[in-house]
Amino acid sequence: MPEPSQPPPAGTAEARAAVTASLNSVGANLDADMRARAADLQANANAISRQEGELAKQTAALAKDSAQWQKLVDTSTKKLNEVGDLQNWAEMIERDLLVVEETLRLVDGAPDAENESGTNAAGANGNGAA
Repeated sequence: MPEPSQPPPAGTAEARAAVTASLNSVGANLDADMRARAADLQANANAISRQEGELAKQTAALAKDSAQWQKLVDTSTKKLNEVGDLQNWAEMIERDLLVVEETLRLVDGAPDAENESGTNAAGANGNGAA
């Protein structure tokens, strides 16, 4: 075995240089691959951030549109209820007017007129034909 103070043989120095160069080459290749992946990750992160901002804007716009549609639905429902109430009111007035009309016919004693109730005023008085 050679003494530690003696220089290594020429073959060992060349082998050491070859191993070092090989390790540097492998390291450089791995480093380049990792740098490329890191650059891709950074670019993708930036794209995701932009998309996230755009999605937030579109979500806010959608919420605003949804609120407007809900307001329109509520207003339309209220108006439909009012129309239903108006129709109900008109039907009640019509029934009341029919009752008033029938009452006036009975009071006037219209003998031959068959009224809305299906009764004959003369027959109801017991007079028969006049």
